Amino acid sequence: MNNFWTRTFTSGAFVAFMLGGIQWNIWSYIGLFSVIALIGLWEFYSLVEKKETGTQKIPGLILAAILIAASAGKYFFHVADILGHPLAKLIILIFPLFLIIHLFNKKEMPKIFSPTLFGILFCVLPFCYLILSYSTMKYTDTENNARIILGFFFLIWTNDTLAYLVGRSFGKHKLFERVSPKKTWEGTLGGVLFTQVMAYILSIYYIELAPIHWHVMGLIVSVFGTMGDLVESMFKRSLGVKDSGSILPGHGGILDRFDGVLVSAPFVVAYLMMIQ
Repeated sequence: MNNFWTRTFTSGAFVAFMLGGIQWNIWSYIGLFSVIALIGLWEFYSLVEKKETGTQKIPGLILAAILIAASAGKYFFHVADILGHPLAKLIILIFPLFLIIHLFNKKEMPKIFSPTLFGILFCVLPFCYLILSYSTMKYTDTENNARIILGFFFLIWTNDTLAYLVGRSFGKHKLFERVSPKKTWEGTLGGVLFTQVMAYILSIYYIELAPIHWHVMGLIVSVFGTMGDLVESMFKRSLGVKDSGSILPGHGGILDRFDGVLVSAPFVVAYLMMIQ
């Protein structure tokens, strides 16, 4: 029971923090995603250090901060529209697609990248895309842009929560037992269904996007958000750990809460850029 109330309190504080950070102003928006990305990167490096050597924590964090600052510069200094180029919509999908493909290999984790670079690509780049998308979307009004990104997180939270609840209540058939023994097809399909319900609700109140686009975003979130959860589970299993950290009492670390975002955000941003 104590753990239940701990999880409930943490969830409430977490959601309030996210809502305020995204909606308040551009500074809070950038600050929120910067903090999340850098803490997530620190967690990643700390976990990798338990099994591998060669992780350069401080240089990695400095490089990540520079990358975030460059992404924010698009809004403040109106530099070239990086995401506007047709190739960009494909390039930003290369790394998450690589991770998804690797799920179906029987190896633990990809060894192509150095731990330092891998952490930046995995933990930081998705949030850079969210920062870049803020200034690239056709809406210049802060509230409109914030509502679209906030809608994305409502879809993520709905998919994660309802997939867990439906899976816990009705789950029998394993989705990807080798990587995540607790995930079931019933839970996954429940997440898809309720995320579409949330997409419908968002289409009524958040009219910045046409209803069809909210539903497509919901489908993207359900598919690739689940893939992100599996990718992080693969990473943790390869290191023999249960949680990525303990910064969120009752929930684990930043990577545990944003695993779905790390893989789905590039696909959502690519879609948003495509429909502008």
